[in-house]
Amino acid sequence: MRFLHSFARAIDAVDEALGRLTAWLLTPMALVAFSVVVLRYVFEIGFPWLSETFIWLNGAIVMLSASYVLKEDKHVRVDLFYRTLGPRGRAWIDLVGVWLFLMPMVGTLAWLSWPIVQRSWRMGERSATPDGLQFMYLVKATVIAFCVLVALRGISMSIRSLAALTGAKRAGNEP
Repeated sequence: MRFLHSFARAIDAVDEALGRLTAWLLTPMALVAFSVVVLRYVFEIGFPWLSETFIWLNGAIVMLSASYVLKEDKHVRVDLFYRTLGPRGRAWIDLVGVWLFLMPMVGTLAWLSWPIVQRSWRMGERSATPDGLQFMYLVKATVIAFCVLVALRGISMSIRSLAALTGAKRAGNEP
């Protein structure tokens, strides 16, 4: 169980680092959005590459921070009774939810998006917009990153749920 706890902590560290990184990207994204609006509506100037920068940054932030949001339990949850349950009840719901819903969803998404991402990288896909950004393949790759990160988060959640159900704990802390 010690290896599993270490693995869960490593996943947590990756999610924490990505959570911090994406939080720092929010300010530049907001500044880009502000610039797009001011340029377009005050000066009547438009730069497609600037508009795409906002859209692509937003997409990357959402995709790369999803596992952190799940780690912090800040995701949308259909919570009819979860909060009223004790630790074992929550552990059961988390464990079943990960393997019945989360893993099949990220697996299907990865399976369906992999050929699209591969094709985009092979052709060095760029924006279809004139004067758009040159590296759409990077944005599409965040879909695969999302799948990997959220699947790892699901594994970490499963380890913690199993520890709660079996009573296995690390010295001094919960796993």
